[in-house]
Amino acid sequence: MTSRRIEDYALIGDMQTATLVRRDGTADWLCLPRFDSSAVFAGLLGTEEHGYWRVGPACDTDEPRPAATRRRYRGDSLVLEMEWDTPTGTVRVVDFMPARDGHAPQLVRIVEGVSGRVAMQSALRMSFGYGRVAPWLQRIDGRPVAVAGPDAMWLDTDAETYSDGKTTFADFTVSPGERVAFTLTWQSAHTPSEPPKPDPGEELENAEKFWADWVGQCSYEGPWRESVIRSLITLKALTYAPTGGIVAAPTTSLPEEVGGVRNWDYRFCWLRDSAITLNALLRTGYRGEARAWRNWLLRAVAGDPDELQIMYSILGERDLTERELPWLPGFEGSAPVRVGNGAADQLQLDVYGEVCEALFVAHESGLAPCGDTAALQLRLVTYLKDHWNQPDEGIWEVRGPRRHFVHSKIMAWVAVDRTIKLIQAGVMPSEELDELLELRNAIHHDVCTKGYDRNRNTFTQSYGSDELDASLLLIPRVGFLPPDDPRVIGTVDAVRRELSTSQGFVQRYLTEGAQAGLDGLPGDEGTFLICSFWMVDALALTGRLDKAKRLFERLLTLSNDLGLLAEEYDPVAGQQLGNFPQAFSHIGLVDSAILLHQLERAKAPVMAA
Repeated sequence: MTSRRIEDYALIGDMQTATLVRRDGTADWLCLPRFDSSAVFAGLLGTEEHGYWRVGPACDTDEPRPAATRRRYRGDSLVLEMEWDTPTGTVRVVDFMPARDGHAPQLVRIVEGVSGRVAMQSALRMSFGYGRVAPWLQRIDGRPVAVAGPDAMWLDTDAETYSDGKTTFADFTVSPGERVAFTLTWQSAHTPSEPPKPDPGEELENAEKFWADWVGQCSYEGPWRESVIRSLITLKALTYAPTGGIVAAPTTSLPEEVGGVRNWDYRFCWLRDSAITLNALLRTGYRGEARAWRNWLLRAVAGDPDELQIMYSILGERDLTERELPWLPGFEGSAPVRVGNGAADQLQLDVYGEVCEALFVAHESGLAPCGDTAALQLRLVTYLKDHWNQPDEGIWEVRGPRRHFVHSKIMAWVAVDRTIKLIQAGVMPSEELDELLELRNAIHHDVCTKGYDRNRNTFTQSYGSDELDASLLLIPRVGFLPPDDPRVIGTVDAVRRELSTSQGFVQRYLTEGAQAGLDGLPGDEGTFLICSFWMVDALALTGRLDKAKRLFERLLTLSNDLGLLAEEYDPVAGQQLGNFPQAFSHIGLVDSAILLHQLERAKAPVMAA
């Protein structure tokens, strides 16, 4: 197998789970029936024996599989088109997952002849339980079916299929105007009735209409709109429609360093990531997602704020026990492969700020007030009164000792500040206003006294430390200090000087040299893309708009050909790293585009009527 790159993949999904498809037509990541279920295709983290489905031009088994000559999304949608120019003609494969609307999850692949006559092959190997469980292959009323424990997969196609006991094949040819469709449907193995036979053509029309209608709600009309729309579609695809929960990414264990151990499961709902995703959607006109997320939040966070977790499952479940899957060798040998996430038990005080900021933006965006949400927000801030001055693991979920992270304290200040503003707007009761005003001042003074290095004119990663952290770039963005404050400008310059690469891309913090082991983990990582977008914002806010725009446009070039971004980027190897596609990165893109557009309009001269 040739070496794989994360950017080789495309995303398709149904707002409940997602499939990753390689350039050669191989779908080798799919969890069913939901994002955090076990994978039926786990070849992404192993080999073909762990599950895959390839549809593409036929070739000898000892030949490399040809990559598509072209690929694109069909308009503003998640309908993927790949085309191959072969010696005998051109063929197109259309892949999508229909929005469920009450029916079972499906993966549809339609082969279309474009020119000439092309020999094609479909090769489908299902391996349940993350590639560990071989299913029982059978036929029911002529339909190939794979069954293993609670899962059953039904394949429908007009092509003739055959099996070698592990893989189901179909060999066929297509000429111009001919179509051969395949639909893979999941349902519970104990369901007594067969799933209805699908109509792929009708499902394709419905999928295109769904995305056209959804994109039509977007209120953003500024520059880079194509990239913003693609990022918004990606964020929508990471939303779990039944509950409103938003996953950080649809994958687990894609490495932050190829061959390294920084491999984590991101198929959960971080309060931080979800809240920031919500902000991006609200700022571009999407209120329905805000209402759904607010309801998910109320269910997930029910109970005592002392028991608040920093992440939950898409259903709001709390048990996210982390374990390793030793039978999977990992993406390009990056082991261990992990499912679950032990960071769920960490204390991360910044999440209180992100949640309160999201609820504040929801109100500013016209979402109707909710008494239950107001009560929850007051309970969260009441918790902060007694806990904001504790050390925590911080935004980056360090697996080393707790610290007094400056970003955590700043976001605690944000939680109090946004609550005060809602009280002053008459949305929340005012009994605690005086106490909250005092608390806001106390946190601000504490940070400016203990988290600021006067000699270097910069805020630091944590109290008493010399280290820097990219999260400090958010100080002007959240309003903790004004952008023209010399301490803000000094911090932005220090981060630029010490954490930026020659291309301007920004690391979270240093993982080599004197700070090695700071986060409790061996190895290195790439530059975090959202940190680079934060630098865009910081440069723009501190009066360096042209530099900000140049960096933003460099960041756009890091997207793959479909406009998708992973969590990180390796500027040396020139490749994406980490789970893919990553909500954080696409949020950064949307937020920076909106800010640059606003600042550009603000400086434009007013034309006479």
